[in-house]
Amino acid sequence: MFKFILRRLLQTIPVIIGVTILTFLMMHLIPGNPAQIMAGESASIEQIALMEERLGLNDPLPVQYFNYIKGVVTGDLGNSIRSGRPVLGEILLRLRPTIELAIYSTILSILIGLIAGIISAVRRYSWLDSFIMIFALFGLSMPAFWLGLMLIQYLAIGINIGSINTGWFAASGWGTWQQQILPVITLGTAGAAVIARMTRSSMLEVIDQDYIRTARAKGVKERVVIYRHALKNALIPVVTVVGLQFGSLLGGAVLTESVFAINGLGRLIVDSINARDFPVVQGGILVFAILFVLINIIVDVLYRYLNKRIDFN
Repeated sequence: MFKFILRRLLQTIPVIIGVTILTFLMMHLIPGNPAQIMAGESASIEQIALMEERLGLNDPLPVQYFNYIKGVVTGDLGNSIRSGRPVLGEILLRLRPTIELAIYSTILSILIGLIAGIISAVRRYSWLDSFIMIFALFGLSMPAFWLGLMLIQYLAIGINIGSINTGWFAASGWGTWQQQILPVITLGTAGAAVIARMTRSSMLEVIDQDYIRTARAKGVKERVVIYRHALKNALIPVVTVVGLQFGSLLGGAVLTESVFAINGLGRLIVDSINARDFPVVQGGILVFAILFVLINIIVDVLYRYLNKRIDFN
């Protein structure tokens, strides 16, 4: 197991390097000069040149990239062009709301997706199966920003139904449960739909296997057949989807944080892109990439516990 984890960690090094190169190049292809933004619209050419020299933007691109990588290796992501504070400190300050949002949304997706997928597979081709799959398709089709705005309109601002107002939750921020409910629903809906469809498909494959029919023929209770025999063997592809969904939720948090004004890492990256704050954008995307890679390694390790026949050597 240790050798497998070490091998996977070594395999992530080229991925991380590729992410840093692409992010670095794309940021420099975006129109706009951060030195001019920092100096102000009325700044002279000389003032802009001095600002570029202070920020190190007048060096050739390979030199800038080399300096950036040298800092990353030593744990120094540089300083924010906009605030002048260390990038790592700003990222750590904003990382917690994003991680919490992704975790809570993943838990919601798993709970709803697994239950819906199991019911749909057990009651296949029934009206309940059709209803769940239509709901899953609807969940996949809704853009996160649109769903967030609708939830804010009807459950935060609220509408009057007789003497009852439906404004039960907060429209922005992150901290109390009233602030967390709507963003979690917004981000977790699409994930729940994907997990439900995958669970149904995987369960249908397992339910038709010979050992399931044998268990039923022996008189094993249907609940035991479904949850102990079928579900356990159907979970491997579902775990894969959950792992990928968690990574997608980290990236999808950018829109959700913007809609609900959550001061998370995603919103920090968006604001930094608008301000041409290269170090913050590069550092934020690097953190996202590392988290995504680590999640995939955890998913691979979980395979071994779900299926003892998988050999990591």
